[in-house]
Order: sequence, then C-alpha cells, then structure tokens
Amino acid sequence: MPGDKGVLHVFRQIIVGLDGSEKSKKAAHIACDLAKHYAGTITLMHVPHAETAEYLFASDAEYDGANPNPTFEEIEEAGQRVIDAGLQIADNMGCTSVNTHMPHGDPATEILAYADKIEADLIVTGRRGLGGISSLVLGSTTQRINHMAKCGCLSVM
Repeated sequence: MPGDKGVLHVFRQIIVGLDGSEKSKKAAHIACDLAKHYAGTITLMHVPHAETAEYLFASDAEYDGANPNPTFEEIEEAGQRVIDAGLQIADNMGCTSVNTHMPHGDPATEILAYADKIEADLIVTGRRGLGGISSLVLGSTTQRINHMAKCGCLSVM
C-alpha cells in the first residue's frame, strides 16, 4: 500500500487453491499470514467437482453417507462450503483483503488461467488434496501448477 514504509510488496496477489482437504486449509492459513505480512490480497479459489461433494457430504453428520452421483446443485453447495471455510480462516486470522473465485473446469487449468489474469505473485496449494494416492507424491493438480505457473508456487505439507 502506498505510504507503507518498510513493507515489501513481494506477494501483492496470492491465490490459494482450496479443495476442502486439511492441506488446503493449511495453505489458506499460510497465504493469509503472507498477505498480512506483505500487505497483499488473497484470492480463495475452488473448482467444484463431484469428488469434493462426495468427500464433504460423507463427513457431514447431516447426510446419510457419500452420494456417488451428486447433483449439480450439491456440487455447487459443496464448493461454496469449501470457499466459506476458507473465508472463515481468513476472518479468524484478520486477513481483510480477500477475494473468492469458483470457476468450473479442470482445477490446475482454471487456477493457472486466473493467476495469469490477475498477475498473481504466488499460488499456494496443499501438497496433496483429496486424492487417494500416497502423500509421498505430489498431487496432480499441485504438480501441474508448480510446473506451469508463471509466478511463484508454494506447496504446503
């Protein structure tokens, strides 16, 4: 911000890729901390998919169990819950410059395209998301983002 002497503006635009996993929640915490430190803005992004809806509804006592075929509305609802959880983290951390974006498509493609559009300085993602493969291997979305991004990337363990 103009007039903030001594504050580096290294990370003025930070994107956080959220998928509802604990790693992505940790990514939101770290991004908020960086945004506060560098007077930056974070954009919480989630690309809704059936897998996210299945995961969230399976862990919710309000629902009877996983729905292997969630409707579009259920996918959207689950997506909004992921964004709302990210907004709650930002609020709890006192992070005030926060945007949200929830496009449809391939997560890595959408995050990379939006990063280019807003000229992001950093993309923060969880090292592994909701996928079932061992956590020793980077998630495919994170791996693609790290490989193709035109800005800095941080993969949170």
